Amino acid sequence: MVFIEQIKLKGGIALGLKFEMQHASLIVVKAERGFVMCGYLDISTAEKLGDVAVRVSGVNTFEDVLTAEVKSITPQAKELGITLGMRAKDALELMF
Repeated sequence: MVFIEQIKLKGGIALGLKFEMQHASLIVVKAERGFVMCGYLDISTAEKLGDVAVRVSGVNTFEDVLTAEVKSITPQAKELGITLGMRAKDALELMF
């Protein structure tokens, strides 16, 4: 099953995509200039493509993503002021 949800943040509206896989959910939340991805996706590919991206893990809902701690970031995300350990919601705010 696939879920799409608009997520209202202070800086704008992010788009949440959730794909229910066999054992866990694959989740991406996209803001204007970048996105937060779950552990299913590869941060090194986002880095090679020059994307502003952060990775979180252990999430199953959009709310889980927003409250999760950022585990890895691309250099482009770092340029926006995103740091390891910050909440993904705060990282998304910097992506508007």
